[in-house]
Amino acid sequence: MKHVIKRGVLAAGTSALVLAAVTVPATAIAATKSKTRSAHVSSVHSKTARTHATTAAAAPVRHVAPAALTSHRTEEVGVVGHPYRAQTVTVGIAQLQRAVPGTNPMKVLGQLPGVMFQSGDPQGLDTYSAQIMMHGFQQQEIGMTLDGMPLGEMTYRNYNGTNPLQAISSENVASMDVSRSAGAETVAATNNLGGSIEYISSDPKDKTGGQINQMFGSNSTFHTFIRFDSGKLNSSGTKFYVSYMRNDNQMWKGAGEQFLQQVNAKFVQPIGERSKISMFFDWSDLHQDVYNDYSFDMLHKLGGGSQANYYNGGLSGYQTAYNAALATQGLPGGSYPAGFSSLSDPADAAYYSGGQNSVDLLGGLKADLQLTDHVKWTTTVYGHNQQNQTTWVTPYYGSPNGSAMSDLVKEPEIRRFGILSAVHYNVKHNELAGGVWYENNHYQSPMNAYAEPALVNGTLSGPLVNDLNHFSNPFANIFNQTYNTNTFTAFVNDTYHPVRNLDLHFGFKSVLSTTRVGNGCLNSNYYYGIGSASACEGGAYYANTEGLSASQAITSGTGMTVAKPFLPHIGIAYRFLPGHEIFIDISENVHTYAQSGYKLSTSPFAYTQGAYDTGHYRPETAWTYAIGYRFNNRMISASAYAYRTNFNNRLQQVSTGSIINPVASVANVGGVTMNGVDAGLTIRPIRGLELYNSISYNHATYDQNLTTADGTYNTKGQQVVNYPRLMYKARLSYTWHNATAWIDGSYMSARNFSYVGDVKAPGYWLANLGADYKLGNMGNYIHGAGFVQNLVFSFTVANLTNAGYISTMGEGGNPLNIANGAMSYNSFMIGAPRQYFGSVRAEF
Repeated sequence: MKHVIKRGVLAAGTSALVLAAVTVPATAIAATKSKTRSAHVSSVHSKTARTHATTAAAAPVRHVAPAALTSHRTEEVGVVGHPYRAQTVTVGIAQLQRAVPGTNPMKVLGQLPGVMFQSGDPQGLDTYSAQIMMHGFQQQEIGMTLDGMPLGEMTYRNYNGTNPLQAISSENVASMDVSRSAGAETVAATNNLGGSIEYISSDPKDKTGGQINQMFGSNSTFHTFIRFDSGKLNSSGTKFYVSYMRNDNQMWKGAGEQFLQQVNAKFVQPIGERSKISMFFDWSDLHQDVYNDYSFDMLHKLGGGSQANYYNGGLSGYQTAYNAALATQGLPGGSYPAGFSSLSDPADAAYYSGGQNSVDLLGGLKADLQLTDHVKWTTTVYGHNQQNQTTWVTPYYGSPNGSAMSDLVKEPEIRRFGILSAVHYNVKHNELAGGVWYENNHYQSPMNAYAEPALVNGTLSGPLVNDLNHFSNPFANIFNQTYNTNTFTAFVNDTYHPVRNLDLHFGFKSVLSTTRVGNGCLNSNYYYGIGSASACEGGAYYANTEGLSASQAITSGTGMTVAKPFLPHIGIAYRFLPGHEIFIDISENVHTYAQSGYKLSTSPFAYTQGAYDTGHYRPETAWTYAIGYRFNNRMISASAYAYRTNFNNRLQQVSTGSIINPVASVANVGGVTMNGVDAGLTIRPIRGLELYNSISYNHATYDQNLTTADGTYNTKGQQVVNYPRLMYKARLSYTWHNATAWIDGSYMSARNFSYVGDVKAPGYWLANLGADYKLGNMGNYIHGAGFVQNLVFSFTVANLTNAGYISTMGEGGNPLNIANGAMSYNSFMIGAPRQYFGSVRAEF
């Protein structure tokens, strides 16, 4: 994510002042059985220390009835290797297929009680603005994996993984396991304070065939998915699939394109009847223009329809941006567009353009071996590389060619590899398991400056720069650091079944993670007005030779270790009557220190050497206590879930000083106490008719006031930022023969935008409408067309009433209060208006 660091502003993100514990949907909880008894205010990222966000809000596309948000898991005595997950909700492939093709699977999870999903685009694919929070915890505090491989922290400019969207095409997701509380100790993550989301890829099919999905929608949205399955190639069962996905759309306001293409492949080789070796491969190529962030000042004076950016693909848009940059720098000929002069911060109301280019390569090899009837061994080795460029055309710094603007480009690269291995052993009434995970992550975090063409008397000195192209030959290096992190975790657990309907679970995880940072350099011309315009001076070593003090040099040549040998997880699940189950879950977890570029997150390394040397850091931890009940039968599904979480040692970015070059550091600002309850009810009175309702209440408040160099702020007792206290969700659907129609609605209460609660985003209602028709096998209608199977036509209207609302919030950080500029702080998105989508899906 991006953020602007303003005076007295705290950025929200990885270590934000929020906490969590995911809830369970009404019918989902009832239907999902436990898999037992089977044998940083901010990881928010910015374009630069001065950057504002740029993406727009999302209207929900197609929501899935929470009654369907689970896979029914029966208990299979004698099968080894399924971990204890009494609190887990499973979303299956059938439910994911009900969404508009190409939709972010996390939008489906947004129908679960206590889960909030927002985005700047209707499909939820914009990696900057996509925001998921579970019981108040942000995505950087939620562990995410794919087939067990860690995906790291879901952040804009990820530093230890990748966004799940870039790891697997949505059509290849077989299921998603969502764990509440701190998540299972078996999950390969060091950030799962607020639970985990485990993606599971589909296996190749046994029969040769394929699948084609084609979707068209508003804003020239075009989504294509093609998959070929080999079927079993020989008597041993060798099989594979390969798929290609392409999603392309224009921005719903302003000019620009958001494009993603992806190749997935999976190979499975059975070994005997109960073992197999599998390989997964992903190549992802993402190019996205981004929307500009909004402030309340902009919303009140310009309305919600203001241009996203000045960019329009032609000279006129560049001329407008150029004039605004001249005005920002107080140069002759400068002028802001009409209406902007009334804003308290006209320079940041819009920029010329900004975007992201990201290429991922991810692969893993997994051995799943049933050694005996009682022993199962699984081992996965994986590797991942990501090359990323995120751009922002700044009006604050010019180019050497005389242009009033330049393009600041953050160009991080990730190279990581790892191994996971676990053994599961069933003996009598016990399910024992133990495992380890090791990963080495090498992360480089440079930012460079590139020239924009000068504009004299309406004539350009060179071609216009396209932010969706890859950049080369910068005229200045702004900063750089190299991070190297070694992570090791181990777990041991036992699920004991004294009687058939009772599960007693105890386990713990140990975490050891060490990060070293070096090669630090900072361009003093950009930050302090001294030194060479193109040089990127070294860190602490250059503090004296280049005229930089220790408080000005970037952190380098140091490191930190997080060691937590005992993080317990205790669980009880009791099925006392047919369809009834109660469970208790207690867990502790830790969040290791983030890694990022200069002033881009709550990493202690992302600031000056002086700030690092004077800081006192402890890793964030969270204890969660939960009790839940669920009931399920043919006509009724019901659930209730109550929880308490204590979030300690919140690391938060604290900024003071000028808006252009704030003095920023990371501080331990205390804890958050959260109490909440979710309840849901699904009624199926007659065949085909289903009515779902759920309500979530979350009381998450800061434990202390916040004291900075500017004074003390009354944050104690305030609801955490960006997350509502109350959410209500409902869905009515009816299926008649092959046709299904549905309508859903949701209410989200007001959310705190400022930490002291004096600026809030108002609550809102959203509604969506849809229908689909299944033709099934076309051979029933057309002679010789039997090779076309499971043909489905769908139509969806998102934001049915064309409601105006604020969607993603805090993507650029959160201000302290009105006195510190909360009204003019750009850090939320306007929700997308009414959108239409039509699709066809067929299998062969």
